[in-house]
Amino acid sequence: MYDERIRAVALAAIGAGESLNSISKRLGISRAALREWRDRGERPARPSGCPRCGSGSLDNPSYSHLLGLYLGDGCLSRHRRDVFALRIACDDAYPRLIDEAETVVRAVHPSRPVHRVQAVGYTAVASYWKHWPCLFPQHGPGPKHRRAITLTDWQQEIVAQYPGLFLRGLFNSDGCRVANWTTRTVAGRLKRYEYPRYMFSNESSDIMRICQWALDLLTIPWRMPRPNALSVARREAVTCLDTFIGPKS
Repeated sequence: MYDERIRAVALAAIGAGESLNSISKRLGISRAALREWRDRGERPARPSGCPRCGSGSLDNPSYSHLLGLYLGDGCLSRHRRDVFALRIACDDAYPRLIDEAETVVRAVHPSRPVHRVQAVGYTAVASYWKHWPCLFPQHGPGPKHRRAITLTDWQQEIVAQYPGLFLRGLFNSDGCRVANWTTRTVAGRLKRYEYPRYMFSNESSDIMRICQWALDLLTIPWRMPRPNALSVARREAVTCLDTFIGPKS
């Protein structure tokens, strides 16, 4: 099995008049394969299924969700023949989130299988494709918080269409819904009150700004108790987030 680059080099040599025997020795290709390529000529390139550089279509709602998961707990790694692995790390304590991650990866790239790779304390939901970098141009060497993370115009358009799904991905990866408490003096007595709030934590200031922007799209108030932590605590804001995020499970 020869890759397309070697095939192109061999066809160029044949077209230049080099003998099959010489090409076979120089490139390590069998003469039978060279004769077949010579006689059949250049085969038409198969259309790419990539929604960005080919003829594929993109499930925008699922992509918005997956983009949030990727910015939180996702990564791309390069393998042989320019194939990239998309991996979403999911805590084993939340099996529903693992199922959900697999569902959205499959919806964005339905033509290939999705794998679950067990690790210590978490499951990596993985999919292999040459075109994952087309869909996640934020990919680069090193941790995300050590490089610039910005959304392209087309990504911003999708998130603006489906901000709730994007936030679901972010909060399901690097966020949580917790119960807080406070005390107040009522009629001279100290009373304890409990209330829910959402927290999102991320070391990347760029990803934090993207999260803030998505919350602003839905007019959900937020505050920053720490530079790497965002809080949504107002009752009406928590109620809004409950409609499309909710507790992890």
